[in-house]
Amino acid sequence: MTTSSPGETSLSPTARVLWTRARGLLLGLAVLLVAGIAIAALRSGEQHGRLDPRSADRPGSRAVAELLKDHGVSTRVVTTLDEATAAAGPGTTLLVATPDLLTERQQKTLRDAVDPSGGRTVLVAPGPPSVETLAPGVSADASAPVEALDPGCALTAARTAGDADLGGERYTTKTPGADACYPSDGLPTLLRLDAPRGGDTVLLGSPDILYNDRLDKRGNASLALQLLGSRDHLVWYLPSLSDGSAAHDDDSESFFELIPSGWLWGALQLTFAAVLAAVWRGRRMGRVVTESLPVAVRASEATEGRARLYHRANARDRAAAVLRSAARTRLAPLVGVASTGAHSPDVLLPAVSTRLGAGDRDLPALLFGPAPADDNSLIRLADQLDALEREVRTS
Repeated sequence: MTTSSPGETSLSPTARVLWTRARGLLLGLAVLLVAGIAIAALRSGEQHGRLDPRSADRPGSRAVAELLKDHGVSTRVVTTLDEATAAAGPGTTLLVATPDLLTERQQKTLRDAVDPSGGRTVLVAPGPPSVETLAPGVSADASAPVEALDPGCALTAARTAGDADLGGERYTTKTPGADACYPSDGLPTLLRLDAPRGGDTVLLGSPDILYNDRLDKRGNASLALQLLGSRDHLVWYLPSLSDGSAAHDDDSESFFELIPSGWLWGALQLTFAAVLAAVWRGRRMGRVVTESLPVAVRASEATEGRARLYHRANARDRAAAVLRSAARTRLAPLVGVASTGAHSPDVLLPAVSTRLGAGDRDLPALLFGPAPADDNSLIRLADQLDALEREVRTS
């Protein structure tokens, strides 16, 4: 066995080996990083400021606010229910951007505030979670695609605007005096209802006519200005999940009542899948059997392959045990010890000591000692065992 310097050994990984091992992981991390940056950029460009009158992004509504400002209508943005209800009045239009985000208690509070206000309330795309509370007597039907639709009603704002990009939620109502406009498959996507104490409520099936990139198409701008500019003041309510009024006021519900329906069936399915996976992975494959190699393998190649496996697994203890066992097996017949006593310290060590001269070597540690602490120590052990065997053979 050849010796190597302490600084560099045949087992020490080179820079090329380290790069080969790590390049796959580094490439995966780079792909994840680039994908994350790309997704964040796309989302920041498309999702930021949706229906926000302060946003100049494509789904923002700054263009509508600027047009209203040119016509003398002031726009004020609020994000809490208290601000929205306090601003309701006969000279105010209250626009609720995403009414489905409001809790049932918030919806009732908002309805109680706007009904007697005498102003206009514009609900943008209210669906089944909110329409029956915010607009009693109205129900939401299946949604329709957003497309250019004809007014199809006598409402002045709709007839003046003409075709507009509407669709989305469709509504049905039997309320007397309701204006049902822009029908899609026979159901209106814009509905205007008179409030019980003055004012009115407008249900807009889709927010598209308020987006910056859709405002200059067809009659979208005209319709938006007439619906939102009928009063001197526009309060633009953007519901927020951080609003304190959204907190649940019923503390009597248990933990299981707060979990969505169907969770028990889903948990049972996952448990069954886990049991099947455990049975599959734990199945018996039969007893271990030996098989003849299909081809002859050179001893040097087998030794080198096993050494590489030991090195990859950092199994210095196992490698040292194999080296010492082989050395003891070869030394025993040289010093007259039977093969049965080759691995017994009390039998082998005295016999080897009598064949060697005086020296400072530690035979017990060399032949029966602990595992080496590092690769260099393992190489030194192999060299020392070779030297010991040569000395015994020549003594």
